[in-house]
Amino acid sequence: MTMAEAGYPPRQGLYDPALEHDSCGFGFVADIKGRPSHDIVVKALEVLLNLEHRGATGAEKDTGDGAGILLQTPHAFLATECEKLGLALPGRGRYGVGMVFLPPNQAGREAIDRLFQETVRGEGQQLLGWRDVPTDNAALGPTAKASQPVIRQIFIGRGEDVTNDAAFERKLYVIRRLVEKKVSRSAIPGRSHFYVPSLSHKTVVYKGMLNASQLRTCRTPRSCPPSAWCTRVSPPTPSPPGDARTRTATSRTMARSTRCGATSTGCTRASR
Repeated sequence: MTMAEAGYPPRQGLYDPALEHDSCGFGFVADIKGRPSHDIVVKALEVLLNLEHRGATGAEKDTGDGAGILLQTPHAFLATECEKLGLALPGRGRYGVGMVFLPPNQAGREAIDRLFQETVRGEGQQLLGWRDVPTDNAALGPTAKASQPVIRQIFIGRGEDVTNDAAFERKLYVIRRLVEKKVSRSAIPGRSHFYVPSLSHKTVVYKGMLNASQLRTCRTPRSCPPSAWCTRVSPPTPSPPGDARTRTATSRTMARSTRCGATSTGCTRASR
């Protein structure tokens, strides 16, 4: 019996049934002409929901082992929101945005902020500022809430000596890894909550310890910033309490950059 006879669709476009294989639950939705649209994000959320069986849930039905989504950096939205904070972002591609999980205690957050400042400066880049991400943990289970971090976005400006996009992306990677190592080797209170899901000038990741279906409890208004492609992200399976990965079990994040519910970690019932 051929693959087609077994029920696979016929070969078409970029699809070839001969390439079908088992995987760990990954989905990618894109417009092959690179046209951003709200529909891309809606379809990505549908993929996420259809892959819910690839996740796991323990005794708490409202605490999953993780779900997430990666999408293009919504520059227009971020520029507007940051302007309200007195933070002027440079043009698209001239800055990186990081999604950062931080300790619940202020002392820990301030210590990590200082590490970012010295590391960014040491790498010849500019720390533009931070933005608090609105959150709503009402639908999360006790385990997820117990390990909930503070969620903020960091903005890093591109240094004058960085000549191209690839070089800037490498700088952002180096900054992230250096800060991660510094935090892990420090005595910063609450450092086990620290985690950086993404730091890039091209993309942003939203993820959390919840089930994919929890995203669908919220509506997806058309005001969501469009994206030309979205990817389903599978966060690591939580380790025992106290491990840094478990501590990243975030609340249902609702950066209004994903008012459509495109965050893996939340809906959009929060106010600005």
